[in-house]
Amino acid sequence: MKIPFTIEQFLKVFKEYNLAVWPVQIILYIVALATIFFAIKKTKGSNKIVSVVLSFFWLWMGIVYHLIFFTTINKAAYLFAIFFVLQGLLFFFLGFLKHKLLFNFQATLQGVTGIILIVFALIVYPILNYIFDHIYPYSPTFGLPCPTVIFTLGLLQWTKAKNTLIILLIPLFWSFVGFFAAFSLKIYEDTGLVIAGIITIITAIVKNRKIENKGGDVRYMGDQ
Repeated sequence: MKIPFTIEQFLKVFKEYNLAVWPVQIILYIVALATIFFAIKKTKGSNKIVSVVLSFFWLWMGIVYHLIFFTTINKAAYLFAIFFVLQGLLFFFLGFLKHKLLFNFQATLQGVTGIILIVFALIVYPILNYIFDHIYPYSPTFGLPCPTVIFTLGLLQWTKAKNTLIILLIPLFWSFVGFFAAFSLKIYEDTGLVIAGIITIITAIVKNRKIENKGGDVRYMGDQ
């Protein structure tokens, strides 16, 4: 796959984005931590809160990053923006309006996998930025596609509704497209992106089979 821009241009987009939106990166990080709290500690409306936050994250990535910044070096970013905005609307529709996204951490394989992916996105990923010499502001901070998609896939490990598998399609698509593009530019920390995608495919198959064996959608106790 031929990349229509150089690594220098790519990193410059990160710089322009990071400097333009500062200190939003910190706010997004705090919001992400709050989202984890609501996904783990069930409260009234917690599912809707998590869904709205994920919706906002994807709309932010689609409109602010792809449409405003990434299109300056890659015209394909207009198409990426459409997909990311669509994903944001899906989170809002399925999670907030239809209440079909149910989040709850449980001590299962999927639950632990979700923790690993979330920790990677919020802690390990920025450390790898520095290890691979992508120093701020020339680094993909949280709120940009790669770490935020990994974070999203981590949270989606904590859902069990069979009829919402459509919510995985665009994140999985980006986990492979984004990885191959970034890896060719030596953004090696994005290896976690494709690993997260592969893990999500495996766990989705496992969860789907469990649901089929139980004869329908699995809903968490206490979700209304």
